Amino acid sequence: MPPLLPLLLVLRSRTAHSYSLSVSSLVTLLRRRRSMATVASTDPVSPTNTRVGWIGTGIMGRSMCAHLLNAGYTVTVFNRTLSKAQPLLDIGAHLADSPHSLASQSDVVFSIVGYPSDVRHVLLHPSSGALSGLRPGGIIVDMTTSEPSLASELSAAASSKNCSAIDAPVSGGDHGAKTGALAIFAGGDESVVQKLNPLFALMGKVNYMGGSGKGQFAKLANQITIATTMVGLVEGMVYAHKAGLNVELFLNAISTGAAGSKSLDLHGSRILKRDFEPGFYVNHFVKDLGICLKECQNMGLALPGLALAQQLYLSLKAHGEGNLGTQALILALERLNNVRLDNAVASKPSA
Repeated sequence: MPPLLPLLLVLRSRTAHSYSLSVSSLVTLLRRRRSMATVASTDPVSPTNTRVGWIGTGIMGRSMCAHLLNAGYTVTVFNRTLSKAQPLLDIGAHLADSPHSLASQSDVVFSIVGYPSDVRHVLLHPSSGALSGLRPGGIIVDMTTSEPSLASELSAAASSKNCSAIDAPVSGGDHGAKTGALAIFAGGDESVVQKLNPLFALMGKVNYMGGSGKGQFAKLANQITIATTMVGLVEGMVYAHKAGLNVELFLNAISTGAAGSKSLDLHGSRILKRDFEPGFYVNHFVKDLGICLKECQNMGLALPGLALAQQLYLSLKAHGEGNLGTQALILALERLNNVRLDNAVASKPSA
């Protein structure tokens, strides 16, 4: 029988050698996986390597999300009102019961909801929010028109979890959403925005505006421009009507001149047809203009055109017209002047 001590030493040596090999193998495996993850994270975003989550399937979100589904992306959706998500479920989207659950199944999470309070709830709620369910390396893209300070807060919260957040509000209304021709204002890490370009390109043209919050600032400036343009459009229409012009002919005449605008192209004929179906809700526009005025106060800016437009749109809300489209501004001007453009296209030009 061999001596006991040498036998124990041999067994101990073999065990140590086996343990060393196991640790070495594990380290090698972890390094390989880390390397693979790094490669994957630098690969271009595509339907084969990127799972998408979408929160908010209203007038804008439904059409925008549909473009991603039609391009072959795996998309999970969440919306408080299930019926508004049904058209997306019908074309292949999956349904999540919370933003947290949605994010746990996604690499990139988009949100486009109504108000800053909604953004905070669906993205930042500590237990049910999307950020609480997102894995490290995930990306949140908030496309809601919201407060720049909230965009910065979201970015900081995402960074603390080794994730990224981009603010990317859009302009172009329901028509731009349906046709994939939106203007997208992106703020945040430029390399992340570039990485997301294959997704953005399906919805419109992305414009990088700067660091976190700058996308929101750009969208608010856009809303100021639209608001005052809309006031000019409906005032011109009321004036032309009162002057006895055929308003339809008038709009056609000015559309190719210096007074032509996207607002005229999108809303002129709708106004003449008394079509006030929302491409963008009055309620949401009042919210946007309120944020603009708050930011102006912070900056010490006086923008009287913005203030006037906000008051006119607020009057629509006071009349119970907040769920109409922004082209309903004509109603406020009609009330002010005791006129109605019902017969605006009926009269023929007279000598």
